[in-house]
Amino acid sequence: MGKLEENKKSKRASLLSTAYDLFVNQGFAGTTIADIAKKAGLAKGTFYLYFRDKYDLRDQLVARKSSQLILEAQAAVSLYPDAQQGFEAYLLSMTDYMLNYLQHNKHLLKFIAKNLSWGIFRHAAEATGDPESFAEIYENYLQIMKADKIECEQPELLLFTLIELISSTGYSCILYNSPASLKEYLPYLHRSIHQILLAFTHPAGESSAD
Repeated sequence: MGKLEENKKSKRASLLSTAYDLFVNQGFAGTTIADIAKKAGLAKGTFYLYFRDKYDLRDQLVARKSSQLILEAQAAVSLYPDAQQGFEAYLLSMTDYMLNYLQHNKHLLKFIAKNLSWGIFRHAAEATGDPESFAEIYENYLQIMKADKIECEQPELLLFTLIELISSTGYSCILYNSPASLKEYLPYLHRSIHQILLAFTHPAGESSAD
């Protein structure tokens, strides 16, 4: 990578990092583009070289933070004994890791869960050019599925369902203990994931109608 590209990457990263701090501390609505550029030590016009507007920056930031968490969880659970027992055990370990992390980082949970949608996550993560990309997450997920000899006609739809479920239930249980605490709800979440997998997948060599 040339010096010019490194400089551009550094400026973009500075804008993202600064924006996240400001969004967390003074809210999205209370933060202006001028605030972000000033704190990052850049001219306001520089902002528009990297983002269309504040909403575009927020969407890319949500995708980046979400992707980083999922990739960290994927790397961590590959070392867990339970995760070696198959695709379902891997997903449950992933779920526990991410929810535990978010329970200890509630500001991140508030930011991600409040703004995350599947379209934002998928398309923004693909568009950023960051190594923490949807493509890498998806490839890791498919490899684990294949290693366990699991077939799924709609793997992206399954991943969408799991991310939406974990995000929404985690938000409510962690932040509000409603309708139950995360500890109380987790066994039911595990059972729900099991049932979702039964609906979407089947062992290799068997048809979904068997």
